[in-house]
Amino acid sequence: MLARRAVFLALALLIAVFLTGLILGATGYIDTIISSIIDEEVRAYRQALSSSPQKPPPDELNRLVEQRKQELIAYWGMDKPWQARIIPMILNTLILNLGKTPSPEVANVAGLMPNSLISDIIAACLPRTIFMITLAEAIVILIALVVGPFVVYRIGSLIDRFIVAYAAIMNAFPIWWIALVMLLVFSYSFGVAPRQFRPVVTHINALLSGDITAFAGVLNYVWLPIITIIIVLSGPWIYSIRAMLIRIVKEDFVTAAMARGLPEKQILRRYIIRPAASPIVTNVLLGLAGTIGGYIITESVFDWPGMGTLYYAAVTSGDAQTILALTYVFTLVYVIARFILEVLYVVLDPRVRL
Repeated sequence: MLARRAVFLALALLIAVFLTGLILGATGYIDTIISSIIDEEVRAYRQALSSSPQKPPPDELNRLVEQRKQELIAYWGMDKPWQARIIPMILNTLILNLGKTPSPEVANVAGLMPNSLISDIIAACLPRTIFMITLAEAIVILIALVVGPFVVYRIGSLIDRFIVAYAAIMNAFPIWWIALVMLLVFSYSFGVAPRQFRPVVTHINALLSGDITAFAGVLNYVWLPIITIIIVLSGPWIYSIRAMLIRIVKEDFVTAAMARGLPEKQILRRYIIRPAASPIVTNVLLGLAGTIGGYIITESVFDWPGMGTLYYAAVTSGDAQTILALTYVFTLVYVIARFILEVLYVVLDPRVRL
């Protein structure tokens, strides 16, 4: 059974990458973006030549501009049809040959130069997202796993009604909007948080190099984004755990256990959490796996150069190779998480073996 699931998940990975590449090429999206970039660079080049003290004659000016345009067309690969550009990219991506990025915007997110290896760019941006998004999500999950079971025994109480209302309110507010409010209050009004967050890169790089003292610098930049994410996501996560457990609480075997006078902790551990372990583990693993992609708008609000910002830069600059590489990485993480879940289902629920 696990082998069959592994094959299906591998097929899903292949389909995701192929569809992404075909959509980018066949719709003309990449060509439109790159053509706009080329036109803008050619316009700026013509303006620079025209305003220079050694302004060339009109014929020479047109020749230099056309030469520059052809260089840009060759640099971006626009002298070939989209099939000749995208299909080799897809095949190389599938064998983990992620290639290089021609986009200065994409390279700038990682603090590297254009034509840098995309694998190096991802390796630079991924820890930054883990330090902010993944860490915050892990804290939220821990809070939910503690508070959710506590609340499920007190359905209808004041704290239960508060959790339900809090979850509903937080579902109505996007994280990036709360992030803007937090920046206004803590960075600009009180001045207790940084106004610019990109310098965190220096501290993260130092910490990854083994400098433990850099942790204080990372903490100085990361605490506000983490608190923002916790505020927004804690309510929905607690409500989700509550919803998973509340159905189990009403089962007859739980009522019987309560009637026998078993301790609350024992009932919670053996009769409630264990039957609900599969959906809880599913939410936790897929939730953590999803954070690898980052939060595009939230990272932009904090000017956080992570995976979300990287994806945005790749899309807006028409960097098909980086888009394919990121799609492959995100889908691969999801596929691995799903396969781990398939294994855990067998462990957590022996009925799955049948």
